[in-house]
Amino acid sequence: MRIGELSRRTGVSVPTIKFYVREGLLPAGELTSPNQASYGEAHVQRLRLVRALLDVGGLSIASIREVIVAVDDPERSVHKLLGTVVGGLVPSYGREPGDGIEEARKQVAALIASRGWRANPGSPAAEALAVALAALEEAGHGAFTEVLDAYADAAEAVARADLGYVAHNVAREQLVESVVVGTVVGDAIFSALRRLAQTDTSDRMFGEAT
Repeated sequence: MRIGELSRRTGVSVPTIKFYVREGLLPAGELTSPNQASYGEAHVQRLRLVRALLDVGGLSIASIREVIVAVDDPERSVHKLLGTVVGGLVPSYGREPGDGIEEARKQVAALIASRGWRANPGSPAAEALAVALAALEEAGHGAFTEVLDAYADAAEAVARADLGYVAHNVAREQLVESVVVGTVVGDAIFSALRRLAQTDTSDRMFGEAT
């Protein structure tokens, strides 16, 4: 197919497609003449992946390039591939850690060890958790750590559901797209479910008897 048809099928403009090619996010089409190139289904799938990473995941062009490199590396295990994707999805809190950050990091490392999680205490997700715990301590709510294990129990259940969904997609690009969409949209779903459950629990615990 020509680039115009690729654009129509994917909803991505021709200038944007050319930009992705220049940035190494999309392989160039096969030249059929000095001014014409042909594109195939692989380009359609790659564009879907790039748009999911950009529009749903909110990743930067540099982070997307890292994911693309991982996808195209047949020696990269699925576990490491997913690690590259998830690492790019961890939000940045945009604040300097306070004085309690070191103690919070120790709490996170202890949590990981106590639950036997195969996770790096120095990972972006672990650091994000430490920053959040440090912020709670600064706000006078350090006792919130008492519910960390309950949160971890829920997180394990959600993670099993997430990866169970991802496992249905065998192709690497589809698998990555599933992780992005599932994680980002899943966060929104879980947050909404949490709010609904809080409303119900609040009414049961503190609401007036009816």
